[in-house]
Amino acid sequence: MECVTVRQAAERLSRETGKPLYEAAYELMLGVKRGEYALETGADSFLAYVLGPGGAWLWSVAALTAAAAVLALYAEAPPLLYLRYVVGAFFVLFLPGYVIVEALYPKPGELKPLERLALSIGLSLAVVPLVGLLLNYTPFGIRLGPVVASLAALTAAAAAFAAYRKYRSEMLAAACA
Repeated sequence: MECVTVRQAAERLSRETGKPLYEAAYELMLGVKRGEYALETGADSFLAYVLGPGGAWLWSVAALTAAAAVLALYAEAPPLLYLRYVVGAFFVLFLPGYVIVEALYPKPGELKPLERLALSIGLSLAVVPLVGLLLNYTPFGIRLGPVVASLAALTAAAAAFAAYRKYRSEMLAAACA
């Protein structure tokens, strides 16, 4: 049995029957309900996607964000201070841009790895100063705590949105690519 996307199947049925695309799509839906066609997705729900192998990158980003926040706020002694510098630089210069790039380009083949890396760094360099500018006009000001909290919130929100976009793109694509 051939595996195609829903759009491809509807277009093929439309060409074969001479019906408009929306009627062909409706007939496909009825065929799915009758059991004539099977639809496959990567995960049954967004929660299953996030808790499964597809969400591993999301948990890695969450762990790195949490580690960077804890180290930035509490590491003051020399052994952990050096780790704070390394993880903090990664947290500020890469992670915010990375999750935004993942949200903008959810499909794996859309960008080459080097392009993803360059865009991630570039977007981080563009977004982090904007966060600082916004913080400047709040009562919190530009201090370590508010900066870490706002960058962590931005990274978490963009990562959640990126995970949803990745789930939707996998759900709509053919499962047997």
